[in-house]
Amino acid sequence: MNKIAYFDCPTGIAGDMCLGALIHAGVPLEYLIEKLHLLGISTEYQLRAELVHRNTQQATKFYVDLAADLPLKSNNLAADSALDPSETESPTFDARHHHHHGEEDSHSHGEADAEISHTHHRHLPEIEQTIVAAKLPPRVEAWSLAVFGKLADAEAAVHGIPPSEVHFHEVGAADAIIDIVGTCLGLDWLDIQEFYFSPMPTGGGTVKAAHGRLAVPTPAVMRLWETHRVPVYSNGIDRELCTPTGTAIACTLASAFGPPPPMQVELIGLGAGSRNLAIPNILRLWIGEKEGSAADFVTDVTDVSYRVEFRGENSESHQLPITNSQETVCVLETQIDDLNPQAIGYVFDALFLAGALDVFTTPIVMKKSRLGVLLNVICHPEFQDACEAVMFRETSTLGIRRSTQQRTILDREIQKVQTEYGEVQIKVAKSGETIVNVQPEYEDCAEIARLKNVSWREVHRLALQLWYDR
Repeated sequence: MNKIAYFDCPTGIAGDMCLGALIHAGVPLEYLIEKLHLLGISTEYQLRAELVHRNTQQATKFYVDLAADLPLKSNNLAADSALDPSETESPTFDARHHHHHGEEDSHSHGEADAEISHTHHRHLPEIEQTIVAAKLPPRVEAWSLAVFGKLADAEAAVHGIPPSEVHFHEVGAADAIIDIVGTCLGLDWLDIQEFYFSPMPTGGGTVKAAHGRLAVPTPAVMRLWETHRVPVYSNGIDRELCTPTGTAIACTLASAFGPPPPMQVELIGLGAGSRNLAIPNILRLWIGEKEGSAADFVTDVTDVSYRVEFRGENSESHQLPITNSQETVCVLETQIDDLNPQAIGYVFDALFLAGALDVFTTPIVMKKSRLGVLLNVICHPEFQDACEAVMFRETSTLGIRRSTQQRTILDREIQKVQTEYGEVQIKVAKSGETIVNVQPEYEDCAEIARLKNVSWREVHRLALQLWYDR
């Protein structure tokens, strides 16, 4: 069974809330400090966490105390609480805005801080180099790069500039780096395999930014929601609830958005936001073992909020449970006309090792009537960068197109049959309780065919017959 995490976000999501929940769930703060030190920016911040109360409920608050701001503070509030988004001077993007529900107008910046705001920036390539150079655990590096890529893509789309030109304010960028890399470190430490998120509250009102007031949800958050078709709703709270950093983490890692998947809950982590709101300002992280598969993501048909109801004249109500789920996938494609065809087989194997869900090619005719192939790769968002790296390294392509799509998936389980030649695994796909597809595993049939010197077709036929007979 897979270890999964469900992020319940009744008051939204932000990077510091994710880290608070992870620490509350048992991730050692000392471990995070040690690993984040590898990034080489530890002189810019101090990290701490403490238990706080939100509407009488206890949760863990995570703080990033920025070195540039410490002399300016009249108390011991952390940067995400003390610095209001309205104080940003970054011309494009200030990552300090990505902390959650900061205390408004707590402090004013002096000339020195304003000078830092104007003269020092980090761009996406520099942040990517920092992450790669840190030699973090492989999953942490891949997830962190993917989240920053998502965040830069969203900001770039909003401002109409290339992602590489998005400015990350040097002080604020430390916040964003800690939030993103720290969250990925915590999830890797807990050995989480799959991630699910609740629908997101929209919030409301406005926030101050460098170019004036922005409506909430902010443009970058709206762009991320649009790209990943995130389900949203209003909880009546007119505050910024979902920050761009938190939203980018969710959109990068989520297998699906919705109610909790079937799971055995083993641990709960509670991460506090900065404000007291009408409801407890807490992100609740559920950790446990998965039961069934992602196709069971919506299972409670007794809850009318997750069912479809049809009524006709003089007829009873008929409720159709939603039995299949959707997940976000990335589709990468490129056309190739100058590569030895033998290399394509190796590319397939390398892409699957990098995390691809599926790889296929299509014969095409290119300019000047040259024959070529269209290489398509489907993967989860967190493996997009790794798959692109393989495509650039192992093929002659100079460019890769990427798109984000939603796919509907069936519940799948593996059963086994014992043939006269050996054991074969059978993949059984269901929609609800209805079996819609049954297929013996190719590799099992191929291995038996080689060892027993019988045809693959015979092994496949026999395994399928035994399953149906059973």
